[in-house]
Amino acid sequence: MHRRCRRRRSALVLTAAIAAAAPLLTACGNDAHPGAAAVVDGRRITVAQLEDRVDEVRAAQRAAVPDETQYEQAIARTGGLTRDTLQSMVLDQVLHRAAQDADVTVTRKEIQGMRAGLEGQAGGAKALETVWLQQYGIAPARVDENLRLQLEAQKLAQHLGTDTGQPAFWKALADTSKKLDIDLNPRYGTWDVEKSSRADVKTPWVREVTTEAGAPRTA
Repeated sequence: MHRRCRRRRSALVLTAAIAAAAPLLTACGNDAHPGAAAVVDGRRITVAQLEDRVDEVRAAQRAAVPDETQYEQAIARTGGLTRDTLQSMVLDQVLHRAAQDADVTVTRKEIQGMRAGLEGQAGGAKALETVWLQQYGIAPARVDENLRLQLEAQKLAQHLGTDTGQPAFWKALADTSKKLDIDLNPRYGTWDVEKSSRADVKTPWVREVTTEAGAPRTA
């Protein structure tokens, strides 16, 4: 039981997007892929898709915390929602591809079973959605998607004879990152292949400011 819980906590780290005040970024953008927040294996994650995901979290936060002061406090306590969300969207593709390459699959029944267990621990479906939103910045509609990712991570680690906290697991993700030739728009940083993680870089043409209301916008 302790080992399973430790693995679940390790897997959660893979997609923990922190609820945050998103920055307003002004930049020249990625000339090679206009309108793209990232390109993974030749396919674009558009800025619009990224902003839609951020908006999902913002809407869920607003619904969960209707009081304006509490909502502003929740935003003020965290930072980087847009970039953390992009990190999650890219890593999702890396992990899914690594799982496919290893012939690892996850069934709908497995996802439902994992969710039922977590709902039992949390005190119901609504309580579980609240935990995922508050702790991991995941909108209620994306909980099952996140559980699929966790199961893929666990099963991939088992296939490799390790767990998600060990170097062998992350090496597999690094190898997959190289195959996918990940290219981030400079306004969101760069992709560190070895760590399978987004890294911030300072560029002279990028200027960050935060909107007064903390609303997610990008230029």
